[in-house]
Amino acid sequence: MGTVTLGVSIVVPEPYGSFLQERRAGFGDPAAYSIPTHVTLLPPTEVEQARRPEVEEYLKKVAAAGRSFPMRLAGTDTFRPLSPVVFVRLVEGAEECARLQERVRAGSGPCARELQFPYHPHVTVAHGIDEESMDRAQRELRDFEAAWTIGGFALYEQGADGVWRLDREYPFADCPTAAVPRQADLSRPRSLPSA
Repeated sequence: MGTVTLGVSIVVPEPYGSFLQERRAGFGDPAAYSIPTHVTLLPPTEVEQARRPEVEEYLKKVAAAGRSFPMRLAGTDTFRPLSPVVFVRLVEGAEECARLQERVRAGSGPCARELQFPYHPHVTVAHGIDEESMDRAQRELRDFEAAWTIGGFALYEQGADGVWRLDREYPFADCPTAAVPRQADLSRPRSLPSA
């Protein structure tokens, strides 16, 4: 039956998600339009297709135990030289993200896995591009700020074309009717009004 590559994340809502995605593309990151702007809870993980219903049921339970929380992004930082990433920092909501990702990756659950690096919630705005462009990303987004309330998370699947697509949303128990923020269609670039 094969495997699928899944990821779990908190999507950065509009208009911030598209704005950061456009900027990421502008810095020359070729993955910009393949990945929704997000905070990772479960990095790309290969799962047997037959276990997918188990994963979905498990994530439903994790969401049912979750509660909404505020998130605020402000300024930039980098993981360089350890990893070629520039990111927007979480200045509020990081502890809640850390607890949530621990529940998603719980030891006996279907999403259990070890991480390559210690968990550090962030929003990537440049990855694996030349140093000058990484410096520009870090400099040009240093005054970026955004805030919203997290009402849930989402499961994504990576297609054969490398594009991550929304599979299913998981609202928290205290937000049962709240839609998980979505980002616009990732399949093509688009122009946004100047910020």
